[in-house]
Parts: sequence; C-alpha cells; structure tokens
Amino acid sequence: MNAEERDPLTGQITTGHEWDGIKELRTPIPNWWLITFIVTWVLSVGYLVLYPSFATTRSYAPGLLGWSSRNDLSQATRQALQQQAVWRDQILATPLEKIEGNEELRRFAVAGGQAAFNENCAACHGIGATGQIGQFPSLVDDDWLWGGKIADIHTTIRHGIRGTSDDTRTSEMPAFGDILSGQEIAATADYVLSLSDRSRDAARASMPGAALFANNCSSCHGIDGEGNRDLGAPRLNDAIWLYGGSRDAVIVQITQPRMGQMPAWEARLDEATIRMLAVYVHTLGGGEK
Repeated sequence: MNAEERDPLTGQITTGHEWDGIKELRTPIPNWWLITFIVTWVLSVGYLVLYPSFATTRSYAPGLLGWSSRNDLSQATRQALQQQAVWRDQILATPLEKIEGNEELRRFAVAGGQAAFNENCAACHGIGATGQIGQFPSLVDDDWLWGGKIADIHTTIRHGIRGTSDDTRTSEMPAFGDILSGQEIAATADYVLSLSDRSRDAARASMPGAALFANNCSSCHGIDGEGNRDLGAPRLNDAIWLYGGSRDAVIVQITQPRMGQMPAWEARLDEATIRMLAVYVHTLGGGEK
C-alpha cells in the first residue's frame, strides 16, 4: 500500500492526481459550508411538508398549514371591497350625471375606473385611451360614434357594440363594392374627403361624387357628413378617421367596410365598476356634458 503523500507547501494530503506538475489536494469541505448545506436541506423538507408542493395533473399536496397565494388574494380582495363598500354604494345610488359633481365621489370613481380600464380595455384602446388607427377608436377626442354623454358611454360599455347582449348597439354599412362600380366608388371617396377640406367647399356641389353620396350615404352619415349617433354612423366632415383618412383607405372602406366589435361588459363586471369606467372615460377630455 502506498504511503500518503503530503504537499510540502500546505501540508495537505494529495489525492495522487497530478496534471502538468500540479498535484490535487484532498482538501476537506469547510464546516460552515457543510452546515449550510444541511440546513438548506432541512428547510427544503420543512417547506415541502408545510406548504403546497408536488403538483399532479389533477391536484397538489396542500401542506400542513393549508396556505395558498390564491386564498391570500381572495382575502385581500374581500377586505378591499369591504373598505370600498361605502363608496361603491354611493356610486350605485347616485345618478350618473351627478357623480362628477361630487368631488370625493368623482375621485374615487376615476381611480377605480382607471384601474378597471387598464385591466380590461387598454388592450384595445391603449393605456392612454388613444386607440389604434385602423383598429380601435380613440376615447380622448370629440368624435363619438354612439354619443359622448356619460349615459351613452355607460350604455356602450354595458351592452357592447355588435356583441352578444340583447341590447347591444348594432349598425351595418353596406358593401358598396357590390352596388357601385369602381369609378363610382372612387368618385364617392373624393367627395367624402372633400367634406373635411374647407378649401374645396366651392367645388363640392359639382363633384361627380356629390349625387352618389346623396343617394347612397347621406341617409346615415347626413347631408353634410355630420354623422348620426343614433345609428353609430361616424362623422365624415372632420379630420378624425378610424380606418385611415387616405384616399385608398376610404375607397377600401366604401368597397368592403370593416365594422368593429366590442364585448358587452355587463356579464363580466359589476354595475359599480361599469359606472366607474363610464366616469373615467367621460373625464378623459372628449366626453360631452
């Protein structure tokens, strides 16, 4: 049996392994490291016994303490609702048009409405409610398809647009590609664009698309393109365009119109939250009194 070799510099026993003149020492693990390692194992086993672990496809080991983050969240939510109950009851009891007249109630409604908006509405309308051209309308301008009064906004949020609610707001624009020729559609698009261009006021009546617009579009959009909020028909005589205001974009919309859809939130949010959402949207800057 070979005698153990000690490193002359450190006095440690070598393992017998050598590489390029360097000998490996048989240095023991420090006691503090070994103790820490054992403690972590003990804590890990204790955690597995006390807290949820070992998930399966159907359930999980709940742990002796019965703790779960879901229960904590539910409890915190219940406590928050209890604390807010007084204000939420006032939101329900106060007519929509008078909520903003009560400064404390308005602040609570705006704060709650903003939180609900960011969670439920911002995915489409954006965090700042500026919308997306070609997709979703802006809520911070003065253009409202179905009216910008707080009662109008409340109805839209509650029942949606072209949704599944029995009281959802619905409007349909015909596909004029099946009715008019390409030349007629182009002429109508030129006339529509002229409605928001004051420099073309004098020439508008003689434009080829004037008669086409009067015969096919004015019953919904109005003689002067002022729109009709009872029908959800947008204004055409301003510079606000949901699907784009270029000539090509207008031609596409006339030929094969796009019509958005908004879910009815009455089945997902309680009435107090819907009211707070209506107040928040109404105070963004474009709401009507």
